[in-house]
Amino acid sequence: MSGVTGGEDKEHRNGEENMAAWLLGIKTLKIQPYHLPALGPHDVKVQIKALGICGSDVHHFKTMRCANFIVKKPMVIGHECAGIIEEVGSHVKSLAVGDRVALEPGISCRRCDLCKNGRYNLCREMKFFGSPPTNGSLANKVVHPAYLCFKLPDNVSLEEGAMCEPLSVGIHACRRANISPETSVLIMGAGPIGLVTLLAARAFGAPRVIIADVDDIRLSIAKNLGADEIIQVSTNIQDVGEEVVKIQNAMGSGIDVSFDCVGFDKTMSTALNATRSGGKVCLIGLAKSEMTAPLTPAAAREVDVIGIFRYRNTWPLCIEFLKSGKIDVKPLITHRFGFSQQEVEDAFETSARGGTAIKVMFNL
Repeated sequence: MSGVTGGEDKEHRNGEENMAAWLLGIKTLKIQPYHLPALGPHDVKVQIKALGICGSDVHHFKTMRCANFIVKKPMVIGHECAGIIEEVGSHVKSLAVGDRVALEPGISCRRCDLCKNGRYNLCREMKFFGSPPTNGSLANKVVHPAYLCFKLPDNVSLEEGAMCEPLSVGIHACRRANISPETSVLIMGAGPIGLVTLLAARAFGAPRVIIADVDDIRLSIAKNLGADEIIQVSTNIQDVGEEVVKIQNAMGSGIDVSFDCVGFDKTMSTALNATRSGGKVCLIGLAKSEMTAPLTPAAAREVDVIGIFRYRNTWPLCIEFLKSGKIDVKPLITHRFGFSQQEVEDAFETSARGGTAIKVMFNL
């Protein structure tokens, strides 16, 4: 069989075939064999035990693309994952067989100026699990660099380990926006990323957090997770002025930082208008590649607009917050599925429907 490495031969001789969920076409997922690369000296082989479905996975599932990332050939899906080390490369000293680990899913080049300056999340050569053309991690096993696998403390579950990936987005955003005990926060959007941003902002000490969304079910979840106030808004751009007043009144003081976890014209307009002069707006949600927003009046009030892309150097802090109990991600996991053909299909349909589904989790 061409292209089969010695490592793969050994696996087949042992009679165990590594299976993965392959995205073959629009809304077409199939569990099929996945031949892993040989284990390098600095790599580990991980049995995946928990994997969450991300919004980007759903975009790939529904449309075969997410923003400018287009699926052009069959691809293993998934990237929010944790598991147990099964094998370690010859040079790996930091991890041992049996260790429970959370995996950071992006492998940067480590050579370009961005990587060398510590901004490796912006690396142009990034190979990111389940982002075309790189295969993902909804599989029995994956091979991954040891330096991107983080050991979990005994009191942090594998599911919580998998939740480090979405939580990292909220933590990176809070770092970029300098959230502190002196920062009042508005969050536009109460989907999974809005909710992890709420948890992160609280862990960074934000004394008051308000969340706005169109969906009353999501808002009630946000309230249960500790939002001080929840504001139901419309999808009509004409309502921005009125809603900004409502949001500002609910805050009771100036809004220092607004996080737009959606990325529509309306959510960005609301964030820019609601934020106090000299404050910050952080754009997390990338729903549209272009938007129309009132930048000039915001700029005249010296409102800073900052963007984030994924995260960098966040796993140790995520794990510390989970270990200490400062953040509890367990209430975000609303649905659980096993790893059979039917369950993979049902899980993605459940996540795509939205509604009460916040985080859909696979237990492998």
